[in-house]
Formats: sequence, C-alpha cells, structure tokens
Amino acid sequence: MNRRELLAASAGALLLRTTGGQSDRRTVGQTSVLGPQSSALNPHLKQSVSYWPFERMPLAEFARAARNIGLVAIDLLQPEQWPVVADAGLACSMGYPTARRDFIATGFNDPANHAMLLRELEAAIPLAASSGVPNVIAMFGNRRGRSVEVGAVACIEGLSRIKALAEQERVTVCVELLNSRVDHADYMGDRTTFGARVIRAVDSPRVKLLYDIYHMQIMEGDVIRTIRDHAKEIGHYHTGGVPGRHEIDDTQELNYRAVCKAIVGTGFTGYLAHEFEPAREPLTSLRQAYEICRV
Repeated sequence: MNRRELLAASAGALLLRTTGGQSDRRTVGQTSVLGPQSSALNPHLKQSVSYWPFERMPLAEFARAARNIGLVAIDLLQPEQWPVVADAGLACSMGYPTARRDFIATGFNDPANHAMLLRELEAAIPLAASSGVPNVIAMFGNRRGRSVEVGAVACIEGLSRIKALAEQERVTVCVELLNSRVDHADYMGDRTTFGARVIRAVDSPRVKLLYDIYHMQIMEGDVIRTIRDHAKEIGHYHTGGVPGRHEIDDTQELNYRAVCKAIVGTGFTGYLAHEFEPAREPLTSLRQAYEICRV
C-alpha cells in the first residue's frame, strides 16, 4: 500500500481533539525526544521514519522498535495517532491536517481549493502546537491544465494566508515536492525551483519545502548542489532508494551518507524522515538506514 492508498483507506478517520494530557505530550515531543535523546544518539541529524511503509506492524509496537533503533520521531501521522507515538517516547515529526482521499492532487495551486485547505490547516496547526508536533504537511496540487505561472501565484496567495497562524503557533507548514514522472503524474510541485520560488515569495520561517530526495532525484538529480543552494527554503527531508523507492543502501544510485553530510553542512536542525518501502526484513532495513544517515 503506497501513501496515496493509505490516505484513501483512512479518509473516513475522525480527527481526535482531546485536550487531556496535551501539555504532557508537548513536553515529551520537545524535551525528552528532541533534546537530550536526540543529542545523545545523533548530535547532527534528527532521524525519523514514515509509518505507512511499515504499517503491517501496529503503530505502538513500531514506535517502540524505532526508538530502540535510535530514531526520535515518526513521520506522516494523523492526529489520532500522535498520542500513540508520544506514549512510546517519540515525537510526531510531520502531521497530516486531514485524511482526505485527494490530499496530494488537490493543493494550493487552485484558488478554488483555498477555503478548504485553510480550514483544514487552521484546525490542525493549533492542535499540532499543543501536541508537540513541529510540522504539518501541505501539497502544491496537480496541474489540471493550469500553467506553472498561474499555479505559483495561487500557491503564494494561499500559503500567505496561513503563515501568520503558523508563526504564532510555531508550527511549520511543509509543502512537498513530488515527482510527476513515476509516482504522481501531473503534480505541479515537481521541481525545486518552482517550490523555492513559492517559499521565497511567501517569506515566512514557518512555510517551507518538504524536500523528498527520492522524488527529486527522479526529476532533476544534482541533489547535493540543490540542497546547498536551497537550504533556506527547506524545512524537512524524506529518503528513499532510486529506482524503486526501496532501501537506501548500495543497491540503489544515491550516496545517502554523502547527501546527509551535505544536509548537516547547511546547518539544518530539522528532521530527515525515512520513507522507503523495504524489500527485505523491515526493521533490519530501517536500522541500516539509520546507520547510513548517522553522520
């Protein structure tokens, strides 16, 4: 099951908005996980992992296993899942604002979507802040016949309307770059230059790019140079082996150790989240990925 299928399967899930224990979860997310534990295990790069490729394992069990490996967070979770990883002593490094089935295709590049997208984020951002979740994800959306120029203007306008709340709550909205060649046909945000243009124009420390290394290697390559050139616009990273989106070891074409050294060299203090689909024993592959990126 890929990420799009997972979103579709969970489209009926209700947002859980409990207030009990929120201050405790925030302490877990920001102090014991992001502070001393992260520093002790890897002083340079905070590593996380997306749950959807490992979803055959119950989330609570997977979170404990991830913590034992050395990871400090779980990525791409719905709000009702955030307390589960907090109970395991981990943070949620990237939260979804909704379980809507067309989440990837319906993005900020169409002004007709803005009211719905802003409503979702306006509900999710304060909840993320109170739960110790530092980032929420957003999408540029599919082209659907729109030009890049029209789409960029719409994205700038829509994202500019959420930045004040994001800054107030200290939660970063991360807009993802995806490939349109293999996995997400017609997606508009398929080039770093497009995404960086939007982020620069929005001009907020709380609206950034989610730079997915797998996707951008497929679309444009030159990953290390791009990371260095656009460090100011990037707020989060995803990994995945190319081709195939499997393990990030020497079975694929990227040198992830060198990529991670470049990320560290930019002064990046956010998360790098593994988002590969394991072709072998999942936890063995995840442990290997952690060690590769522990630079």
